Amino acid sequence: MRRALLALLLALPVAGLVAGAAVSGRYAGLQGGVFKSVLRYEDAKSGVRIKPFALMRTPVTNAQFLEFVKRQPQWQKGKVPGVFAEPRYLQHWAGPATLGARALPDRPVVWVSWFAAEAYCKSLDARLPTWNEWEYAAAADETRTDARADPTWRERILGWYARSSKDALPRVGLQPANVYGVQDLHGLVWEWTEDASSLMVDGDNRNQGDPDKGKFCGAGALSMDDRENYAVLMRVAMLSSLEGRDATANLGFRCARSAR
Repeated sequence: MRRALLALLLALPVAGLVAGAAVSGRYAGLQGGVFKSVLRYEDAKSGVRIKPFALMRTPVTNAQFLEFVKRQPQWQKGKVPGVFAEPRYLQHWAGPATLGARALPDRPVVWVSWFAAEAYCKSLDARLPTWNEWEYAAAADETRTDARADPTWRERILGWYARSSKDALPRVGLQPANVYGVQDLHGLVWEWTEDASSLMVDGDNRNQGDPDKGKFCGAGALSMDDRENYAVLMRVAMLSSLEGRDATANLGFRCARSAR
């Protein structure tokens, strides 16, 4: 079903992207190139080709998602069919079109399903980034396009993972931008990708008799070339354990656009 939906979602082409260039106020342009993913691709052992694309500078906020559900009320909580969002969808909001004290306007929207995230991006003539695009952008730090081999970079991310998920989320945009002009790829929330279900064996096809058995396991190591990079391994294991209707307290998203 998720693949059928993807076929209907077309991205608006964006021309003339260069690394670090502003495509619009909300997007940064990334030039792309050959990138060595931590995932083991048998048909791309020397690296995957990342085409030029644009990525939102920060995750989508509660205020931005509120505008979306007002325009498209079928995505308000309590109105979305269960196949597209579990009962906890937007559970931290005060009402179907009201944020409340637990969902401040400048905080990243969470408790949102893959289907709702993709629908939001589609409403902006955009799409969710692929895993390879997200990993490519997230490999950078403030001065380098690829900081993954730096133990300090890894420890900084793992330090975020160690924080309690019960802590209140800070507002978006507090962290320094990386070399592409993108913020909050680490240290704020996990993020949906367009192809999250294909990273590993996922909830859509694992343990159908017991859907909770084996979820959030560390099996991501089986497809990892860089098995010491626990920061990325944990993210792969997290995303690959989810179904498209799932929602959690620390999972949000941002949108991407393709270049001509």
